[in-house]
Amino acid sequence: MAAITRRGDGERLTTNQGLGIVDDQNTLKVGDRGPALLEDFLLREKITHFDHERIPERVVHARGAAAHGYFQVYADQSALTKAAFLQDPAVRTPVFVRFSTVAGSRGSSDLARDVRGFAVKFYTTEGNYDLVGNNMPVFFIQDAIKFPDLVHAVKPEPHNEIPQAASAHDTFWDFISLMPEAMHMVLWVMSDRGIPRSLRMMEGFGVHSFRFVTADGTSSFVKFHWKPLLGVHSLIWPEALQVSGHDPDFHRRDLWEAIDGGAFPEWELGVQVVPEADEHRFAFDLLDATKLIPEELVPVQRIGKMTLNRNVDNYFAETEQVAFHAGHVVPGIDFSDDPLLAGRLFSYTDTQLLRLGGPNFHQIPINRPLASAHNHQRDGLHRQTIDAGRVAYSPNTLGGGCPMQVPSAAGGFSTHAATVTGDKRRRRGPKFFDHYSQAAMFLNSLADWEQAHLVAALQFELGKVVTAAVVERMLGQLQQVQPALAQRVSIGLGIPVPASIELPLNRSVPEDADPAAFASVPVDSSLLPSPALSMARRQPGGIATRCIAILAANGVDAGSVHAMQDALLAAGARSKIVAPHGGALHCADGSSMRIDHSLLTTRSVMFDAVFVAGGADSVAELARHSGARHFVHEAYWHFKTIAAVAEGCSLVDAADVGETLPDGSGADPGMLLLREGAVAPMIDGFIGAIGRHRHWERERAALRRG
Repeated sequence: MAAITRRGDGERLTTNQGLGIVDDQNTLKVGDRGPALLEDFLLREKITHFDHERIPERVVHARGAAAHGYFQVYADQSALTKAAFLQDPAVRTPVFVRFSTVAGSRGSSDLARDVRGFAVKFYTTEGNYDLVGNNMPVFFIQDAIKFPDLVHAVKPEPHNEIPQAASAHDTFWDFISLMPEAMHMVLWVMSDRGIPRSLRMMEGFGVHSFRFVTADGTSSFVKFHWKPLLGVHSLIWPEALQVSGHDPDFHRRDLWEAIDGGAFPEWELGVQVVPEADEHRFAFDLLDATKLIPEELVPVQRIGKMTLNRNVDNYFAETEQVAFHAGHVVPGIDFSDDPLLAGRLFSYTDTQLLRLGGPNFHQIPINRPLASAHNHQRDGLHRQTIDAGRVAYSPNTLGGGCPMQVPSAAGGFSTHAATVTGDKRRRRGPKFFDHYSQAAMFLNSLADWEQAHLVAALQFELGKVVTAAVVERMLGQLQQVQPALAQRVSIGLGIPVPASIELPLNRSVPEDADPAAFASVPVDSSLLPSPALSMARRQPGGIATRCIAILAANGVDAGSVHAMQDALLAAGARSKIVAPHGGALHCADGSSMRIDHSLLTTRSVMFDAVFVAGGADSVAELARHSGARHFVHEAYWHFKTIAAVAEGCSLVDAADVGETLPDGSGADPGMLLLREGAVAPMIDGFIGAIGRHRHWERERAALRRG
């Protein structure tokens, strides 16, 4: 990339042809006030280029953020696959990773409740390999032929282009209520997974079953996972709404600042491997993208680590122009017969042709492989390679037969020779029709607070639906997943679960089949909860890269601030001074301290925890400021850790929050108030409490209090 990266530092201003420009501020005119001249080629070039700078945005995954990095395998994986980048632990394979929201446009908020794209381009020695997935392991539909319908339904409604980047509207839920296969994915999206704390703190999944193939031709099915070393954390919905208003770029800014500050995000690559002989041993079908393999059945083997260590130089040239494709594979990785994957193998190339202006999008710098590329493809819009010679066909003798085919033994890609039999017809396997068992398994695997948030999300979304029949149909679908779920959702909607509702015939039932045979596939009660699916079990406890607000004003005790700052920094976290005004603070000891944010420019939702420093004058000024009191109060009801020392405790008292849980049932582990003495004795407890991410006891106690 360095060879084609340019910077303007110290350079002269020129046209696109390299001609030096004397005046770039004034159009060529007749006299001082006369008409502009058509002769002005400098104006024409500049305006014409500007008029053509926009390209079509992605239909889905339009809003994204990306970074460069590398991947290293932990040990030789030749027993699983012959893919070269999974063999040598000493090799660092360059990667480019793009994260995205699915439904919204490029200008929408990062904080929408939505699926997140998680796409990784490996620049391997054997060619580019793209692992194009999401932050959820399943999808809404089983067959790609339904993808246009899904996207049309979730996008803004066509008559008024409302709502943007939101699924809380009639057309989406009308479609979903008619697609029982979507129930599993709907619960994932309505869970807290739909609003990540940061892109650095979410899992990634390949979604489909792919194949690993070894050098001797042995094939196994594989599911890909990305496990963040920072743990899996999310925002809560009221918090996300506020963050979106204060900083709709919250996720992309967080990623940029973390990398820029040297806190490089890391994920381990995990694989679930299923031998071909075991393909049919599960109650679900490995080819069904609406199902996952519980980790308790097939453990995830962590085989390598990815580190993102460099931000992009130019958003458009890299993040916007990068072209991913599920069909970009290398020897040792192949496809399964997943019908959703089959459609993706067609669709990605097709969409890049439109977005990036023709068939040569692979020659755009961010898409170029590091491996050499030679073939007989020629010409087309934006061709950048100058192909010398007279031969552009194969076979040939005039070019010495070059470029020559590559035997699989020499590194050429050879499709795995799977035996396929059967009649041609529009059908799905019988296991595809159990639409509710894994949805129930996911729900039952969640912690109580996760379930409560999922119910609230469904109440919010369905509460936005105007058409009563759609809401009733959705309650009927939720009833199939779990009657208690439908009942809980219905309470918030203020309508009863229909005593009897005839769900529509499953649209994927074969035309010549007996509808009664597909009317109701019972929930598989043998599926036990999968603890691995709960975010409560995806939190390592550290506070690396967390951002803590330190509330202070003039007269602050500088010693308590510096002691806390040093301790947080040693634990890998960041701290920001938040004060009633900008500029600098005058501390009680006569020193000064730079302010990072004023109470006017930030809110508690931008931070992971709050510390109120001591100092009588400082706390007195903060207590008079309604914004400071609200800052603490808001953090408390978003279940974050709050600490205060000495006089700082009086601000917490003024914020109408206390050291006990809301119902008085016991001490609140997220409230650390040291009313006398120095800050040192509370530091370890503060750091440990932040590591819990949230204090859900507070939410439970509030619900008990009613």
